[in-house]
Amino acid sequence: MLIKTKRQPLKPYLVGGVTALLLLGCQPETTSPKLSSSVADSAGFTPASPHTIEANQRLLSQLPFDDIQDFEDANRGFIARMPELKVRGTNGDIIWDRTAYDFIEGDAPKSVNPSLWRQASLNNIDGLFEVTKGVYQLRGFDLANMTVIEGEKGWIIVDPLTTAETAKLAFEFLNKTLGPRPVSAIIFTHSHMDHFGGALGLLTEGEVFSEAVDIIAPAGFMHEATSENVTAGTAMSRRAMYMYGKQLPRSERGHIDSGLGKEPAFGQFGILNPTLVVEQDSSMMIDGVPFEFQIVSGSEAPAEFTFYLPEQQAYCGAELVSKNMHNLYTLRGAKVRDALTWSRAIDEALMAERDTKVYFGSHHWPIWGQERVNDFLAKQRDTYKYIHDQAVRMLNAGLTPAEIAEQIKMPPSLSNTFASRGYYGTAKHNAKAVYQAYLGWYDANPVNLDPLPATATAIKYVELMGGADKVIAATQMAVDSGEYRWAAELINHLVVSDANNDEAKALLAHIYDQLGYQAESAPWRDVYLTAAYELRHGSPEKGIDLASMKQILLQSPVDNFMQSMATRVIGPEVFGEEFVLNIHFTDLNKNYVLSLNNAVLHHKLAPKSDKANATLNISHELFVDLIIGNAGVKEVLFSDELEIEGSKLDLVSFFSSLDKPKGVFNIVTP
Repeated sequence: MLIKTKRQPLKPYLVGGVTALLLLGCQPETTSPKLSSSVADSAGFTPASPHTIEANQRLLSQLPFDDIQDFEDANRGFIARMPELKVRGTNGDIIWDRTAYDFIEGDAPKSVNPSLWRQASLNNIDGLFEVTKGVYQLRGFDLANMTVIEGEKGWIIVDPLTTAETAKLAFEFLNKTLGPRPVSAIIFTHSHMDHFGGALGLLTEGEVFSEAVDIIAPAGFMHEATSENVTAGTAMSRRAMYMYGKQLPRSERGHIDSGLGKEPAFGQFGILNPTLVVEQDSSMMIDGVPFEFQIVSGSEAPAEFTFYLPEQQAYCGAELVSKNMHNLYTLRGAKVRDALTWSRAIDEALMAERDTKVYFGSHHWPIWGQERVNDFLAKQRDTYKYIHDQAVRMLNAGLTPAEIAEQIKMPPSLSNTFASRGYYGTAKHNAKAVYQAYLGWYDANPVNLDPLPATATAIKYVELMGGADKVIAATQMAVDSGEYRWAAELINHLVVSDANNDEAKALLAHIYDQLGYQAESAPWRDVYLTAAYELRHGSPEKGIDLASMKQILLQSPVDNFMQSMATRVIGPEVFGEEFVLNIHFTDLNKNYVLSLNNAVLHHKLAPKSDKANATLNISHELFVDLIIGNAGVKEVLFSDELEIEGSKLDLVSFFSSLDKPKGVFNIVTP
């Protein structure tokens, strides 16, 4: 059943005088009024400077803005859209608001890189689309796409978005538009949150526990999907606030896009254990639909596959390929990705003997036609391999990461292709990632072997330069000449040495404004502008709520939590201390023995130790509540919901020695 609704109308699309066509739906009244070009906005963001305006205008002559193929592709197969796409979380807060981006139309404003504005305009094209017969996509309901394949008994869902709330709304819209069908299978293409976190929004509790719906994922999925969020999740979450511009206004001087899509939703995250694990390249029948899987783990994600639908002659590239340059290193922080493995995986997909009529992915819009699909795959492959090969060539010539980043230049055949532009990753920071993968953090110059900490260095530099006034004067000269990177380097010393110098912070914030406005990468823009925002308004009082992660953490291996506890031990506070603790999970019937020696906490799955200072008999769920802060230590330890053998005081003393990170540490100030 296919219900066609009125196609989105054509609109003229102008980028600084370069005419193209932008196919967008009827937009509600914008929530972001046009700003005066000469005043700061309500959040303090300053106007684009003449240097910024010139830099952005210069880009217009360097790229083929008159190429409208992407806009045609992004609208092809349009069926319907939700005109007021807003999603509320369990507490009533809006966690996803597509209408906040309605200001993105027409000419690129002076405060936005025109190439990024083009990408943001494309990512604004939302709704339900037909990719090919029996394959649909819901775009604009979250950072990623939800792909839906028509099976014999129901819908096969591919990548159910980030949160239960957005996934539920998207699925309801699908069934309302195309006719109600149940979920017959769920496919997780890889282990990143925006591709599995919404799974619980699609199934009833009974369907989850009965395992009536097959869950298909690549080998290693559960380990990779859960482990990253436990060990370094606090730091990653704080850094992600910068990378995705979570605190920024949605405006022409704020957040406009994330490159891969608009932004990730922040609601209730969940995960489901796979019932079918794909270990190697293989074929499988899922609800009457043939699938051919290609394992690409170790490329964009540590556990990932792509697949081909032979009956539809359609290739799903998951996130192995996308309509931008991806990250070899993500600014939120993670292990670097292997550029060579990544490019080889794309090459394998390209070399497969398939008659592919259409490509679709976990982000962005499809591509139709064998020749165009092959050209896209080849350029994606060569983008990552070129960065790899050139970075290795330069590191073997003795260049440092900063020098490599400054010198790397993409070939015109790639740099003039919008799908290879750095809207998410960039050639600069990806080249540094290649260096890190092979040689690590040390650039071999002894001055960087044991440098002074940033604050101590900054104090000495400010003193050497003659004090705060002279640093500000020198910085202002650099600003006046448009040398924003150098200006940031100068004034940052003063801000780090004296975080109470409001004049210095205001000047650095203005510099970050300009660097953000010039950035083609959406994460770079958000990082710069979030830094500017926090220099003006301070760090947030509250980080991302770990309680929203509870369903994922409940599925995480207990070993991950034990190791996480070890990383929270405040070493100097337990020098000379020895402690043994049994933690018995009453619902799992498992016991872990924790031992503290040499200020190091070890754990092992073993019978209860008779040498333990205390034994904690607790349910797995209550233990997770304790870890994420849903319940306080003393509240739990002295409650009737668990049983304690041995010394409660020793137990309180032990838990008091664990750090309690709030996840809102300062980044741009000491």
